[in-house]
Order: sequence, then C-alpha cells, then structure tokens
Amino acid sequence: MNKNRVIVAMSGGVDSSVAAALLVERGYEVIGITMKTWGFMEVGGAPKYESGCCSLDAIFDAKSVAAKLGIPHYTVDFTGAFEKSVINNFVEEYLNGRTPNPCVLCNRKIKWEELLKKADSLDAYYVATGHYARTFLYEKTNRFALQRSADDRKDQTYALWGLTQESLSRTLMPLGDFTKTEIRKLAEKYELKTANKPDSQEICFVPDNDYARFLKEKAPEKINAIPEGDLIYHGKVIGKHRGYPFYTIGQRKGLGVAIGKPLYVKRIDRKNNIVEVADKEEIGKQELTAGEVNLVAANALRAGQNVWAKIRYSDKASPAKITKATGKNFSLKFEQPKNAITPGQSVVLYDESGIVLAGGIIEN
Repeated sequence: MNKNRVIVAMSGGVDSSVAAALLVERGYEVIGITMKTWGFMEVGGAPKYESGCCSLDAIFDAKSVAAKLGIPHYTVDFTGAFEKSVINNFVEEYLNGRTPNPCVLCNRKIKWEELLKKADSLDAYYVATGHYARTFLYEKTNRFALQRSADDRKDQTYALWGLTQESLSRTLMPLGDFTKTEIRKLAEKYELKTANKPDSQEICFVPDNDYARFLKEKAPEKINAIPEGDLIYHGKVIGKHRGYPFYTIGQRKGLGVAIGKPLYVKRIDRKNNIVEVADKEEIGKQELTAGEVNLVAANALRAGQNVWAKIRYSDKASPAKITKATGKNFSLKFEQPKNAITPGQSVVLYDESGIVLAGGIIEN
C-alpha cells in the first residue's frame, strides 16, 4: 500500500481545506473525499437555504478547494452506513432515557472505519481530517495515541476517543499544532474559497437543532407510545413532563413549570416515566461508571490511578481517581462535584500532558 498517498476527508469547511493544503505542501499524494452521510429529505429541518455539512454548497466548496490545490476529488455515499450506525443509535438512546453523543460514533464508524475501506480501494495508506488533535506513537506503551491540540479552545480529542489502534496507526492530523486563527490565515495564504467560512454546528443531521421534531419524525410510533409523566421536585409532583426522551440531565429551559427560581433536570427514570428536577447545587455528582471502554494510549486502567477527566465536549478536564477498572468498564471519582454527569455522554481520561488514556460511555 502506498504510504505517500493520503485521502483527506473534505467537508467543505476551512479546517479540512487547510488540512489538504498542508499535506500537498508536505509532498503527499492527496485525494480529496467528501462523505455524503445524510440529506435534508431524510432528516428534515431544512433551512430556507441549505448549507453546512452534506449540503450541495459544502460539496461544491470542497470541489473548489480540490481544484485550487490540483488534487482529485470524489464524493462518496455513506448514507446507509450513517443511518445504521449513527442515526439509529441516536434515536434509541433518547428512547432509553439517555443523551447520545453521535459525533463519537460517527468518527469511529464512518469518518475512520468506512473511510479506511475507501482508502484501501484507492491504495492509500493514510486518511487525514481537519480535526484539532495530535496523533503519534507513544513510546511509553507502544500504542498510537491522541494528544490535545495547540488550540485548547478548539481541541477535539474528546470526540475521538473511540478510534481504534488500527485507525490511529493510519491517521494524519495536520492541524494539531495550529490555532484556529493560524488556520484562517493559512487559508487566506493558499487563497482557498473557504477561508472565511463559518464553523459548522455540532450535530450536523439535526440542522434546525430541534431534537424533539427529529425524534417524532424518525420514530413516530415509539414516541407517541410514551405518555406524559410526573415532573418531581423534592419528592413532590409539580407538573407533567411531555415525554422523557425530550429531556436531558442538566436541562433548565423548556421544563414547562415555574416555581419562582430556575430548576434543572437531575434524573430521568424511564421505567417509572418520571423526570426529577432540582436546584442547581443539587445536580452535582462526584462519581460515575462508564462502559464500552476503548484504550488509547493506556495499555490498561487500574484502580487508584489518578487521571484528568472530561464529561462533555465543552468541559474542562478535572482531577479524578479511578476507583474500579475491568476490561470493559471503570468507575471514577472526581475530587470535586461535576455538574450534570449524563448517561449516554462520553467520559474521556487524560494524563497530565493532555494525552488521551482511554474513554467510555457514561452508564450512571
């Protein structure tokens, strides 16, 4: 397989555009690939003018950048795999009273595993993306690792913890040593059409950010079968919720009740059809258990091990200690309570230098 040939996942945004440009400049034989993973006809919520990931505008922007760089560009259809692996899981998690993190699953299953199959067919050894992260062979454990990027604000390692060793061994991440500001300047230097293009939204396949609408359209029979239930505060019923899938831990807006002060979702009890709310100071927790563990730089996790842990993308990594660890799950205790630890979301473990040790899905 050709180790000088790399396929770059080009979303039509500035980051992936500059990633491709940097690799061309470094002498790689670059092939641009835009992945079609969903369409507005399938997911609904289309704005008046379609834009963003997977829109025709995005595909045309990627093609324009590829032409500017003098590299071939192809659009590949991954909609079937995306529906099966990402969208179905997204719906089922909400139906189970959990809050999913589709970007983690999309990265592992689509942006890497499916893209590597395409790389194989093109005799390309590497895949590359515009993620803000670093990847390298960690000599201490002889494993391929991820490390936080130079731009702490844009760092994306939280969403990449699910990548396998096989995927990481064949990955290039050209943006890891740059800040977003520097990437914008490089795009202007290369005269790329996407230089000033705004960043895309977080959950690409819910373009209107209306998750309730999306769930109702994707699983109408299952959603309609879920009745209203009790909204409980300090052991007392204070109202009715409109269906537990429409709530997430830590949610403040849209609760449908008013008692003169802000309330936050503390617990979702699917079995008893209850949504429990509480005051802000009552939603902090110190402990969690995670499953579906993937080891990145670490060969193993051990009880008593001190780590830094993040429980959401925008979270700041906090000191914690592993209290129990097996091959498939671990328990963790933070030094200080963390607000809104949410089942279904990811917890990612780092060492003191920002290297990703492992990650998992929060179970409780």
